[in-house]
Amino acid sequence: MSRGAFGRSDAEIDLLVRGMRSGIAVVGFGYIGTVIGAVLADRGWPVTGIDVRQHVVDEINQGKSHVPEPGLGDIVASSVEVGRLRATTDFSVVADNDFIIVTVGTPLGPDYEPIVDDIKAAARAVGEHLRPGHLVILKSTVPPDTTETLVQPILEEVSGLKAGVDFGLAFCPERLAEGQAIRELTSIPVVVGAVDERSARSCATLWRHALGLESIVVEDPRTAEMVKLADNLWIDLNIAMANELAKVCDRLDMDVLQVIAAANSMPKGMHNVNILSPSMGVGGYCLTKDPWFVNHLGENLGLELRVPRTSRTVNDTMPSYTYGLLTQLLADQGKAIENSKIAVLGIAFKNNTGDCRLTPTKYVVELLEGSGCQLTVHDPWVPDEEAHTVTKIPLSPDIESAVKDADALVVLAGHREFHQIPLVRLADLAADRCVFLDGRNSFDPAAARAAGFVYKGIGR
Repeated sequence: MSRGAFGRSDAEIDLLVRGMRSGIAVVGFGYIGTVIGAVLADRGWPVTGIDVRQHVVDEINQGKSHVPEPGLGDIVASSVEVGRLRATTDFSVVADNDFIIVTVGTPLGPDYEPIVDDIKAAARAVGEHLRPGHLVILKSTVPPDTTETLVQPILEEVSGLKAGVDFGLAFCPERLAEGQAIRELTSIPVVVGAVDERSARSCATLWRHALGLESIVVEDPRTAEMVKLADNLWIDLNIAMANELAKVCDRLDMDVLQVIAAANSMPKGMHNVNILSPSMGVGGYCLTKDPWFVNHLGENLGLELRVPRTSRTVNDTMPSYTYGLLTQLLADQGKAIENSKIAVLGIAFKNNTGDCRLTPTKYVVELLEGSGCQLTVHDPWVPDEEAHTVTKIPLSPDIESAVKDADALVVLAGHREFHQIPLVRLADLAADRCVFLDGRNSFDPAAARAAGFVYKGIGR
């Protein structure tokens, strides 16, 4: 066992990290933990994943990944095969690794307050095996002050060691988008907020050599914690703006994507205007959660914040808005939704992933189920057990059987597989005057119309 990375000279840390002689323990092998652990192992680091769920540990040790991220399964398989990646439920392995990265979840409570039970439990379990020289890096999304007022006291009390003196402690927010997580992990700068300068330097050295990334070092962990919330609040609000522009463009019969593309050409400040794309809803773990974290934070500070509530309220209207577009499109063709066959393509919350956590597609599907229509659902990315969190309707095994005789195709996730079959083939399978509602604006309207569909996008 080495004496760790924290507390050494910059040159020693540099040598230690450059030579990959340090091990890395990743606590919490969910989505983010698996991506980080597998990528670090793929780059030559000895990585041990720690998770309290035995089935997750067993899967990893068999070289399989439960995380539906493009390219991740291959990296996990090869890293396990060469012995650089393994998983365990045993926290004692913490003692054998110089770096400990904590990525456990923080779900929302009934009043939109963050539930930090898993973080407390992880801190306690890590603290029992903490040694002088360890560097602990928290990456879970948490409210400001969590690292220093919750995690640090637990680590110090359980271990008898002092942060910034005996061991290093830093918060580095995770800022990855599903579907591009592997690329983004190795390209987006890492934000580092540490309890002291030595922790920050150790952290920055790790990221520089492990991922080839420079760090943006901020004043303290609480600042870094706020960065993640600011990022996601901006994204959610920006999408809300795009969604409201789409509604206006629908009424005016113009193409919102043309409006946005042209608007985004205008320089403002150091960058161009950057309006994101509208869609049938916003889902996933971060964007649906973090604005409420900020709102809850504001309430605790005696502030009545309007932006988080606005973005969430606007984006939560989009599933019912999409359903309304569908009923109108069918009515324009002289069809009633209750007498129609509707084929839903894609139920994941994001294109080219199989993740259905907090997916807005669930609410569109619920409205369709309640309408009395004949409904088929197809998603090549989503496993059956995950699909059951969205709908009880069994998934169609292929796109052809889902689309056959359909009066409407409703694209709720624009997976690449849906683009690999010619639109003419789909139109031939579907009923006459079939409506094509593109909830992700991922198809070319002219191509869909040329194939014989009655096309409509969100704001198009």
